[in-house]
Amino acid sequence: MFIGRTRELNELNNLYRSDKFEFAVIYGRRRVGKTAIINEFIKDKNSICFTGVETNAKQNLENLSRCIIGFGTGVEANFTFSSFQDALEYVFELSLKQRLILCIDEYPYVARASKSLASTLQLLIDKYKDNSKLFLILCGSSMSYMEDNVLAYKAPLYGRRTAQFKILPFDFFESVEYFKNFSREEKALAYGLVGGTPQYLLQINDELSIEENIKNIYLNPVSVIYEEPNNLLKQEVREPAIYNAVVTAIATGSSKLSEIANKIGEETSVCATYIKNLITLGIVKKEVPFGENSSRKTIYTIEDNMFRFWYRFVPENTSIISRGAKDLVYKKIEPFLSGYMGFVFEEICKQYLWRQLLKGETEILFTDIGRWWGTNPKTKQQEEIDILGTQDKEAALFGECKWTNSKVDVEVVETLIERSEIFNFKNKYFYIFAKNGFTEKCEQHAKNMGNIKLISYEDMIS
Repeated sequence: MFIGRTRELNELNNLYRSDKFEFAVIYGRRRVGKTAIINEFIKDKNSICFTGVETNAKQNLENLSRCIIGFGTGVEANFTFSSFQDALEYVFELSLKQRLILCIDEYPYVARASKSLASTLQLLIDKYKDNSKLFLILCGSSMSYMEDNVLAYKAPLYGRRTAQFKILPFDFFESVEYFKNFSREEKALAYGLVGGTPQYLLQINDELSIEENIKNIYLNPVSVIYEEPNNLLKQEVREPAIYNAVVTAIATGSSKLSEIANKIGEETSVCATYIKNLITLGIVKKEVPFGENSSRKTIYTIEDNMFRFWYRFVPENTSIISRGAKDLVYKKIEPFLSGYMGFVFEEICKQYLWRQLLKGETEILFTDIGRWWGTNPKTKQQEEIDILGTQDKEAALFGECKWTNSKVDVEVVETLIERSEIFNFKNKYFYIFAKNGFTEKCEQHAKNMGNIKLISYEDMIS
């Protein structure tokens, strides 16, 4: 089942139709669906697809040779080119007469084993690019390697690519396409469980309840996802134990660098390096209050929902889970699910606003949105605004998100308006998002004010 990625496929097909040399770099974290996009793109085109493996140069060259010799015949001849240069030059020669795609998936595995591969590609691209009809795709899951050794200014291949695609997880509205049988609320909960990574979304069974899915995916030692966070860190970093401790600290409430460092017993400078790498991997997110750049107020949160849920609930219950007590662990988790979903709902609301902006249906043309927190100069109290976005210095939107079973009353609106007085904007617009709608009093108040939008979760997903 292939879902979404319409924009990426359209861009790839536009490049393909140029009928000249193209070089696209496709990268993104593991399980995000890079190979699925490539397979969908090439399914009706002449292509040679080779996937690198974590081995030596000789074996990768043998595998590449089989892919090239088997092109067009379906027969894998027992032949190996003498070098990567010979193999790749053979493909470039083929492309002089026909449109041809060469995809090297898991490129970092091949390039690490063959140190001269990037320079060889550089040489051949420069030699053939003016007459070649080759569409070269380099794909990789090692984010740091692709950015430092393929895309970076000092990399041999810099300046040769004609496009790059950083593949990100789906947002909520794309993710729900996987869940035809879930209710609206179950769709949000499912997204809160696994986020938008396609491989994780496929672990959800929409024929079962959310409770059953939690038990099967997170509280079952034999499930695919049960060991996934540890396995992914082992594949991506050299010291997974320390990274594991950092993510655990953040997931359990340590949000500032000093708090995280103290929790794991490391110097803040050392801890900052680990966090930077986790941000690159798309696991951790750095935040400052919207509109500010003060490092004093920097906090860190878990960006990936699968990691958030796993680190929030699994490690502390590992001993019970290993004994097969799914029901007992779920009873411990269940009271915290609504609170856990509060942050998830905020993210869904932000994604909704971005979609409305692209459709031209927001009151202001914001360039970014985010959370704000800080001291209210009037009350001297700490305040927080779930969503804040601005258009120049003239207008701003303020948002409040409520994932509660009760209907939102007028007090929520009044509180948001009071907090907005911290900021001096000529025009202010207010968005209240609610899981279960609004009271009549709240709806009447919004109607009277004129600059307040009340948006129920049902409105967002209908």
